[in-house]
Amino acid sequence: MPDSRLARDASGAVGEPIAAIATAPGRGGIGVIRVSGPALSGFAEALCGSVPEPRRARLTRFRAADASVIDEGLLLYFPAPNSFTGEDVLELQGHGGPVVLRMLLARCVELGARLAEPGEFSRRAFLNGRMDLAQAEAVADLIEASTEQAARSAVRSLGGEFSRRVEALRDELIDLRMLVEATLDFPEEEIDFLQSARAFERLDAIESHLEAVLRTARQGALLREGLRVVLTGRPNVGKSSLLNALAGDDRAIVTDVAGTTRDVLRETIQIEGVPLHVIDTAGLRETDDPVERIGVERSWREIANADVVVMVGEAATPGDFEAVDARVPESVPRIRVLNKIDLAGEPARRGELDGRPAVWLCARSGEGVDLLRAELLATAGWQASGEDVFIARERHLAALREAASHLRTARGLAGSLDLFAEELRLAHDALGEITGAFTPDDLLGVIFSRFCIGK
Repeated sequence: MPDSRLARDASGAVGEPIAAIATAPGRGGIGVIRVSGPALSGFAEALCGSVPEPRRARLTRFRAADASVIDEGLLLYFPAPNSFTGEDVLELQGHGGPVVLRMLLARCVELGARLAEPGEFSRRAFLNGRMDLAQAEAVADLIEASTEQAARSAVRSLGGEFSRRVEALRDELIDLRMLVEATLDFPEEEIDFLQSARAFERLDAIESHLEAVLRTARQGALLREGLRVVLTGRPNVGKSSLLNALAGDDRAIVTDVAGTTRDVLRETIQIEGVPLHVIDTAGLRETDDPVERIGVERSWREIANADVVVMVGEAATPGDFEAVDARVPESVPRIRVLNKIDLAGEPARRGELDGRPAVWLCARSGEGVDLLRAELLATAGWQASGEDVFIARERHLAALREAASHLRTARGLAGSLDLFAEELRLAHDALGEITGAFTPDDLLGVIFSRFCIGK
């Protein structure tokens, strides 16, 4: 058990038994309570009357302090260190009624356990060296996965795929740091020595490897977070019809009356496993209607927070997109959609308008909508990359970008070897934050507090 991890634990005594209901709230056929802590064989004996055999499911009766039966079910006992948390773990599988589960949990507390905090089981697994931080986060990501592709990617991260790539990068950096720091002892031969040892070629390889990991991590982050797509345009250009076409269902009311949509409508869809949070907004126009005016104000707020803005107009009269362009940050991608091609006699196609990507389509018939789906994926940077994508979070991307920045800085400091070595160290530490080797305690608290209770 790594001492550095134990020293950073700010959640209380690691050895204190914890307990929690691990199944979702509500009624079900089975309810599960998990207990983790030191030497739980005596705990199990007090609860069930005998010491359970390790790693074998046993039908038993869970008893109260007066020996009355609380419930009947299965008990599993996983002695340390061969358990999820690295401590002794008990799993109580009883009936899934909320009352009986609360009674059983109260009995566990009576026997000396305390109620677990959100994510505390996973946190203990991390602190006890059973998994690194990226793997612990993948546990929560697997539970929260909104698409099959995201779930598969979370399983790859949980299995250590992401961590292995990060550790391979750190190993390459360690080799280069050892070479550079050894060279510091011979200042008069610095540059020649580095050149003969091919240090800069090694730096090239590390940067190339890091960029490949960052590319895949971006895909994983997209699978986890999804893309916030805002549909905007003048009233009655077909935004709600387009939302329905993308969703494959009549989610928004569609009429020929301008201003039908007065509030923001949201729908989450998926394209090739990527979740898209599509937001239909009220038509942008000047109006005296106080309700519609509020809807327009909300439209502008959604546009300001968009990942991608889809500007909808009519193929026959595209209209003026510049008013929206002026209020959208240049960094936010935007796509022009020319709807109602059936009325304009236009074919469905992908092209450009005003130097921006544009798609001509008919939202009512669905013609050309697949072109928009493909354009949204391309705008997001999604590349169908088979089974090699692992789940990633924004903090992982930030750490990878920080490491890349330090490597670029190091390249410009080759004439000052001590500064060169310092930038390599900083890049190494940034990568360590991903797996938890150099993660501040307060960040650990934030990460695990977002997990569900019982995991």
